[in-house]
Amino acid sequence: MNDSSWGARPTAGYWVPPDQGSGRGAPPAGPAYDAQDALLPSATQPMPIVPDTPAPPQEPMPSAPQPAPAAPQPAPKKSAGRDLGAAIGVGVGLGAVIIASLFIVKAVFVGVIAVAVVVGLWELTSRLEERKAIKAPLVPLAVGGAAMVVAGYVRGPEGAWVAMALTALAVLVWRMTEPPEGYLKDVTAGVFAAFYVPFLATFVALMLTADDGAWRVLTFLLLTVVSDTGAYAVGWRFGKRKLAPRISPGKTREGLLGAITFAMAAGALCMEFLIDGGTWWQGLLIGLAVAASATLGDLGESMIKRDLGIKDMGTLLPGHGGIMDRLDSLLPTAPVVWLLLVIFVGSG
Repeated sequence: MNDSSWGARPTAGYWVPPDQGSGRGAPPAGPAYDAQDALLPSATQPMPIVPDTPAPPQEPMPSAPQPAPAAPQPAPKKSAGRDLGAAIGVGVGLGAVIIASLFIVKAVFVGVIAVAVVVGLWELTSRLEERKAIKAPLVPLAVGGAAMVVAGYVRGPEGAWVAMALTALAVLVWRMTEPPEGYLKDVTAGVFAAFYVPFLATFVALMLTADDGAWRVLTFLLLTVVSDTGAYAVGWRFGKRKLAPRISPGKTREGLLGAITFAMAAGALCMEFLIDGGTWWQGLLIGLAVAASATLGDLGESMIKRDLGIKDMGTLLPGHGGIMDRLDSLLPTAPVVWLLLVIFVGSG
């Protein structure tokens, strides 16, 4: 089989041997070709010369319209994170109970301190057992804690120290009635709880023993509450720089400045008008110390709660959490205020 049987057209300039035709350019004989094929122009004609001129510039294609930028969204409003109405209501109710017992019968106020101590110990020991399997003995802690507050009010600092020692001993003995596994961590937590809650609270009872004890306790409470309020208000409105992000992400340096400013102003007013023999500059120093101790106390309990993996110590007080969530700044501030008042105006 050859190419002519497929009817393929020969290329231009087909060369025919002399013995088969008239020469170059003649079409071969065969049924696949006719006379018209011979009249086709040769494909070897020279290409026309195009002058070397630059091509006219092409206009750029119009780009697709870009979508309009989205309108900026308003920043979300800051939230307090709690039921503010319930918190205010509970705070006013607690304040009324405290003020009434403080200025009517001092012994009743001592009872209020003892009840707060027992409830605080119950919250703390319950959370330790739930989250860390630490069984700090509640019975000796509750009895010894209440006795510690009463002893401080009746016998002064010496009575408080003796009650603290006896409470620690009772914790050691009480825990011996159970298996030895975990004894060390249980009694260590128990002694810590005895010092942290009832012993520090005893300094409030010590303030109450002075002639103007009710006013001293009121000054202590006012300064602590004002410090917390100043930190909250200024931090919520202007807070940007974190104070201790790993411990309490919500606290800011601006809030600390607010606590110091508010507490120093309140301290100057309280020492000038509420405390016998007090002066405004002493109040400035006490207010500064209260802001520092209240903030450290708040951070200290935040460390405990972060280690336990909880937000609040309890749910007894709507909008606040538990009793311990309200005592966190009060407990470490009590010995600070008691000591400074003794230095400035005496223990009488």
